[in-house]
Amino acid sequence: MKTLALILALDGFARGQDAISLKEAVRQSMARSKVIEASGASRDAASARVAEAKGGLLPRVNYMESWTRSDNPVFVFSSLLTQRQFSQSNFDVASLNQPGFLNNFQSLVTVDQSLYDAGKTRRAVRSAKLGEDSSRENSRLSQLEVIAQVVRYYWDTQLGAEQVKLTAQSMRSAEADLERSEARRASGMATDADVLSIRVHLAGVREEQIRRSADLEVARAAMNDAIGLPLDSVHSLTTPLAPLPVAHPELSGYEKNAVDGRPEVRQARLAAEIARVQAADAHANYLPQVTLRGAFEADRQRFAYRGGENWLVSIGLRWNLFNGGADKAKIAESEATTRRTAAEQARAESGIRLQVRQAWANVKAAQQRIESAQASVAEAQESLRISQNRFAAGLNTVTDLLRTETALLETQTRHLAAIHDQRIAAAMLEFAAGTLNPDSEVLN
Repeated sequence: MKTLALILALDGFARGQDAISLKEAVRQSMARSKVIEASGASRDAASARVAEAKGGLLPRVNYMESWTRSDNPVFVFSSLLTQRQFSQSNFDVASLNQPGFLNNFQSLVTVDQSLYDAGKTRRAVRSAKLGEDSSRENSRLSQLEVIAQVVRYYWDTQLGAEQVKLTAQSMRSAEADLERSEARRASGMATDADVLSIRVHLAGVREEQIRRSADLEVARAAMNDAIGLPLDSVHSLTTPLAPLPVAHPELSGYEKNAVDGRPEVRQARLAAEIARVQAADAHANYLPQVTLRGAFEADRQRFAYRGGENWLVSIGLRWNLFNGGADKAKIAESEATTRRTAAEQARAESGIRLQVRQAWANVKAAQQRIESAQASVAEAQESLRISQNRFAAGLNTVTDLLRTETALLETQTRHLAAIHDQRIAAAMLEFAAGTLNPDSEVLN
């Protein structure tokens, strides 16, 4: 009994694991998406570039070790001096002209610090931080796109499942019509042509079901791919394909959210700001740069002894007076880039507003289609009931019966399609406004 209870518990747990709501599908996709993982890596790289740019504010310290052996007179003379090993005997003319080989082990530590660079390092840090912000917005955009993709595939799968159910129901109805038609033919109330017409209709419905089943398999595989599961994973979708009660705040509110919050708009603004920083940096090329340098040097005839040390401190100024007009061209380029990014920002804001209006119109149209299709389904169901009764009584022809059955299937299909489109349009409206997230009400 304990073993049986354990098996039943595990079976119930497995079934629970197979059930996936839309929100759960979104959460799984956020955790597994390679697109989000890649955008996160890009964001980390941008953060590293900020730290790299800040390094320009700190001194640069280098250590070098070298060994040289030569009998070059100048080398020998200068090395003996730096090694503090020069003696009276080294003034001998023969020794000066033809010295013996000399080793020089040199250790050198240098420190370079920028005292004034016309703000180039500060602007480099600013550009890196703006790039980091842009990368963060790109990560948000990736999340929005992943959620929107999962929503679309989820509802595609649910629509496919409902359409398969409809065609199965239509097949059962057609099979019942065939039985009634064959019974009527046996009693002399129907002809072979009537039976053949229903069989042709049944074959058409069966073909439609095959096609719908194939579409459903593809939709399931696409949803599994979007979630990050193996393509052949089997699970049940628990969020039903039902109309979403949609409140309609003012369109201007959605547009404001979009202009303020869409990642693409923010990226366009950041790009414009980066261009302005780079333009200021191009003008700074005309200004001088001042650096401080310190060095400590040790020179030895042996690796660890017979040597001397020295140090130096210097301040240098570098002023670019002319470089062939490259600085002037750089300024012209940066100013052109600034104008381009400003135009792209305006274009992005206008395009985002248009997307919001399109999504808004799609939601309203889908809602109206749902209301219209609901009435049509009820009318088609009643028409089919009457037609079936009249056909059974010999008052309707096969053509009338098949026409009403086809009309019912079409209206039911349109109704499901309208619900499917409304659920997706509601999510896309939040996507266009930049507010779509794993906790959005449109995912309920």
